[in-house]
Amino acid sequence: MSPTVSEEHFCDLGKDCARAEAPRGPGRPRLLTPAQRECQILDATERVLARHGLQGASMALIAQEAGMSKRTLYDVFASRESLFAACVRRIRSAVVRPLSEDQQGLPLAARLRLLLLPAPGAGFAEVPVEIMRAVIAEAPRHPELAHEFREEGPLAIERMIRAELDQAVARGEVAIADTAMAARLLRDMAYESALDRLTTPPSGPRPAEQVQARLDLAIGVFLGGIAAVSLTHP
Repeated sequence: MSPTVSEEHFCDLGKDCARAEAPRGPGRPRLLTPAQRECQILDATERVLARHGLQGASMALIAQEAGMSKRTLYDVFASRESLFAACVRRIRSAVVRPLSEDQQGLPLAARLRLLLLPAPGAGFAEVPVEIMRAVIAEAPRHPELAHEFREEGPLAIERMIRAELDQAVARGEVAIADTAMAARLLRDMAYESALDRLTTPPSGPRPAEQVQARLDLAIGVFLGGIAAVSLTHP
């Protein structure tokens, strides 16, 4: 089931959240915009998932954590599946973002770097790791949530990379016979494996310079390999 929040909407949630925390005058109730309320719910969802896992993340508990009624929560997200998908989408949108029109004119290596470089301060916190751990543990009982995780997380990243590679092929920048496979390879090269993250003791977000160094190396090796294959198999 699709979430009630559009992808573009999430681009503004950070500043909307900041406005939601603005001080209020004495006796004035806190009025939230729809985007601020969605952000409040998603923040609460991540905290509940981190503490209780997927099995314990009921809509009632999330509503309590967000400081609202279940009815208000269901007014924003019609189902647990749509809320979970929106949570994963927000995490992914901090890591991979579509390029602007001006950025489309840059060389392919620069475009891929901008596409795949996490937003400043995003890093890889423990909450996404907890979400992955919960999805793996409870996929047999909640296959619909596992499906949403794959669609809104790794597969969405893969589709965005493939779209950029398809455009590069159309422009004559590279020669790639199977852009779907190439996109999957680059995604796996650019980001730390899920198994490593799940089996490594918690240490907080990785330093930005480490994330950037891995991404730059991945793009360099990827494009170098593509060029070598093109020369070997014209």
